[in-house]
Amino acid sequence: NAILKKAAVCRLAMVNDDKPYVVPLCFGFKDDVLYFHSGLKGQKIDCIRNNPNVCFEFDLIGEPKEAEEPCSWGINYQSVIGFGQAAFVEDSDEKHKALNIIMAQYSDQQFQFPQNKVDATAIIKVEIESMTGKQSGL
Repeated sequence: NAILKKAAVCRLAMVNDDKPYVVPLCFGFKDDVLYFHSGLKGQKIDCIRNNPNVCFEFDLIGEPKEAEEPCSWGINYQSVIGFGQAAFVEDSDEKHKALNIIMAQYSDQQFQFPQNKVDATAIIKVEIESMTGKQSGL
């Protein structure tokens, strides 16, 4: 949870027909749920409608770790990988709440969202089923 609170980007992996498809996204995180915003149309939307199974990844990258041997080099990092089911939030009040959760990831300010912008925005909700973390050197 601490890594998710510090992260700036979430990489969301979906299935596009029989191929993986990954996009970096702004996100919000609260109560074991991830929230993303999107346009109403596009490849990401199509992928989720066809298959709601998703994988997500977060990372915090530090400095490289130098060594005598090139194969012994590394990098300091923390990462989280997890799985869940994506769904679309349709209720307007829930969309407003989700947008506030997303904005809280990046700012302490409170925001008002114009209804026409909310109506033109898809909100993707991912209930986290499992997640694991890993770190090296941090």
